[in-house]
Amino acid sequence: MFIGRERELESLKEFYERDGIGMTVIYGRRRIGKSTLISEFIKDKKAIFYTATKVGKNRNLELFSRQVVDLFMPGLENISFQTTDAVFDFIDKNIGNEKLILVIDELPYWAEKDDALLSVLQKYMDTVWTDKNLKVILCGSALSFMENKVLSEKSPLFGRRDSQIKLDAFDYFDAAKFVPNYSNEDKAICYGITGGVAKYLSMIDPKKSIDDNIVKLFFRTDGYLYDETRNLLTQEFSDIALVNNIVEQIASGETILNVIASKIGEKDATVLYSLEKLINVGLVEKKKCITEEKNRKKTQYVLKDFMFKFWYEFIPKAISVIEMGHGEIYYQKVVKPVLHSYMGEIFEVMCRYYTLKQGILGEYGCFVTSVGTWWGVENLKDQNGETRAQSADIDVVALSDVDKKAVIGECKFKNEKIDKEIYETLVRRGNSLSAKYKIVKYIMFSLSGYTKWFDELPDEDVVLLTLDDLYEN
Repeated sequence: MFIGRERELESLKEFYERDGIGMTVIYGRRRIGKSTLISEFIKDKKAIFYTATKVGKNRNLELFSRQVVDLFMPGLENISFQTTDAVFDFIDKNIGNEKLILVIDELPYWAEKDDALLSVLQKYMDTVWTDKNLKVILCGSALSFMENKVLSEKSPLFGRRDSQIKLDAFDYFDAAKFVPNYSNEDKAICYGITGGVAKYLSMIDPKKSIDDNIVKLFFRTDGYLYDETRNLLTQEFSDIALVNNIVEQIASGETILNVIASKIGEKDATVLYSLEKLINVGLVEKKKCITEEKNRKKTQYVLKDFMFKFWYEFIPKAISVIEMGHGEIYYQKVVKPVLHSYMGEIFEVMCRYYTLKQGILGEYGCFVTSVGTWWGVENLKDQNGETRAQSADIDVVALSDVDKKAVIGECKFKNEKIDKEIYETLVRRGNSLSAKYKIVKYIMFSLSGYTKWFDELPDEDVVLLTLDDLYEN
């Protein structure tokens, strides 16, 4: 069953319905669902769908040619093309007036070994196929290649695309559609262990409990996600040991470049190079203080992929137990008791997404244009009237650069109700935000609700939300 991606399918539909030659580019990290999206789109249309592999220029040409011949002359064998021009000419001679979709999936595998491929494609789009109803879809997982070689001004194909789709992971709301009968708490945990990555979500059995699914996928040697981190890193990187060390440090809470470099005994430049590659493949992201985005000192590196976050937090310590066949015991005794703690940062991500979505719709009395986090220092006075500084952070900061207003929030994914102390801390820390923004709403996000103290709170600028609110339409 195909789930979600309504906007992307609508974009592809608009692209397809325009007559004439056209091109769109679809890219995104591995396992994100690009091929599944394309397959869903072309299922009732005439199409050539070729997936390139790491077999070199000539073999890719041979395999591509076979699919082209099979479409136009099924059953005909022993036809070969010596050049890409020749097979493109064959398409031109046989397409007629029909509308045809030409998909080249995993384009970088072929184009990296064939320097002329993109130029030849550009030539045919500009000269030979101009009167054809041919829709070209180029797809790839290597983000840097797709952005620098296909989409950039330096690309032979620059200016030829009608549209582009950068496919991201499902947000928490769409991810929940894979497990419609789960409780909202279990839907959130499902999002927290998969990160909304389509392939991982598709491995969840909605008929089984979230606990059973976690054990099956992570805590058994035959589990799909038990070896997934190593498989992904092996596909993307040559120096696995270095990258693994970097990811381990980030997963353990080290987010500053020079600290990570010091911990693993490498130079800052070496680590930065690998971090940039990890960002390019969608596993790591740069996190900046929302009110000081140009401040390089306030840059953190965090795991973008929640499956990686879960794996590195729990699996390395459990490998011996899992390999002895007792992964389920380990999960029940060690992992499950701290799942709520693990979900803390993920719940913050969910709350930021919710705040931005609602803020764009004007729910908070201003037009929210960005959302993020804030961290810095706040000054506190002790009982003796002396001032001391301490580090502080705000989980949710939504800004309206149009109205110069801000909405701030605190998130707690715990089995205990939020009390006045958390509210008072949020209000106090809001005073440390940039003076250019007026705070108009204080939002509390709670898994378990609120104490009776809030019943007497007269402040209309306070919004009290629960996890259930995040999952309402």
